Amino acid sequence: MQEFFAPPRRATSLSLLLTLLLLGLAVTGACSGSGNSSSDSDGSEQATSDEESKKESAKKGKDGDQDEDEEKEEAIPIEVVDLGRGRIETVLRFSTNLEAESEVQVVSQAPGQLPVLQLLVEEGDDVRKGQVLLRLQNDQLRTALGRTRGQLAKAQREYDRQTNLHQLQLISEQAYTDATYELEQLQLALKDAQRELGYTEVRASISGTVTERHVVVGNQVTPGQVLFDLVDFDSIVARVYVPEKELWRIRPGLDARLLVEATRGVERLGSVDRIAPRVDPRSGTVKVTVAIPRAETLLPGMYVSVELVTEVHEDAVLVPKKALIYDADQIFVFRLVEPGEESDDGEGNERVERLLVEARLEDRDHIEVGDSLAAGDRIVIAGQAGLKNGSLVRLVGAQEHKADKAEGGLEDGLAAEG
Repeated sequence: MQEFFAPPRRATSLSLLLTLLLLGLAVTGACSGSGNSSSDSDGSEQATSDEESKKESAKKGKDGDQDEDEEKEEAIPIEVVDLGRGRIETVLRFSTNLEAESEVQVVSQAPGQLPVLQLLVEEGDDVRKGQVLLRLQNDQLRTALGRTRGQLAKAQREYDRQTNLHQLQLISEQAYTDATYELEQLQLALKDAQRELGYTEVRASISGTVTERHVVVGNQVTPGQVLFDLVDFDSIVARVYVPEKELWRIRPGLDARLLVEATRGVERLGSVDRIAPRVDPRSGTVKVTVAIPRAETLLPGMYVSVELVTEVHEDAVLVPKKALIYDADQIFVFRLVEPGEESDDGEGNERVERLLVEARLEDRDHIEVGDSLAAGDRIVIAGQAGLKNGSLVRLVGAQEHKADKAEGGLEDGLAAEG
């Protein structure tokens, strides 16, 4: 049987110890390499951070310079006006045509066709009520009147005779009644004949002026034919129709102004005479009659503008409407405040503030405001569209004004030396 050699146990232990030693050396070398790598990485990161900090600092420097440039505010050019005091009034404006309340057409009432015998007035003549304007030929009517008078005289005598007989009871009741009836009918016929004869003299039905004549001598005139137009120029009025929401402003005696285009805008004064007691349901307006004193230049039919002066303030702070800024239902203005430094070109800069104002009264060009503004305040009237509260502004024309003033002083100095 074959036997094998067994190595000693001590040799085996030495071999194991050597192996462990080699393993420890290997692990130590690996850790040392890792530490060196980490140190190199930290150094690289530190260098990168320093570089970024430098870049950021440079960038901040550039941004700071840019912000400084942006913060330099540029003055906005504007124009201003100094507020003053004056009269302001609220008016309601209308357009209409003048009318004459007393205006009639004179027509013929004579029976049948009668020729014009005589014209007594012409166009433009002033006439009185009842004055004869024209006479028609009346021969036949005079003859008829005379015939009727004769018949009436005969009937009167017959009636007297029948009355005496009736009192003596010598005639019947029927005969007396017939005589009475005949007399009454002839009395009526006489009145008709007198009236028809009177119609041959055409008379004015009102006092006024003849504005048109429609016939000449010899024309055949028929019943109802228009002969003259008469107008009472003292009765000329302007009728306007006021919206019912403005009715509370209107009262009799209220002042009115009339601008007549035909007289090159000459202003006439009038007053409210009457206010109709009803509202037109279709238009929602009330008829208002404006009385006008007589004037030769005012004629019926003229086109006029009527202004009803509803309220007047004599000493109001007046703000031009071109200074107003409308924002929704509110009104604002810009007022100069805080004088600033002189600009590079020598013009003075100032700042503005945005103010809320309330219009109490207004006319075509101005409004009256409350206590937010006072006389002497400088209000922006041009250039305010780009403004906001606290904006820096430059008065347009201020430098030119200074230059003009300096030039004027130089001229005065030269003149004094001369």
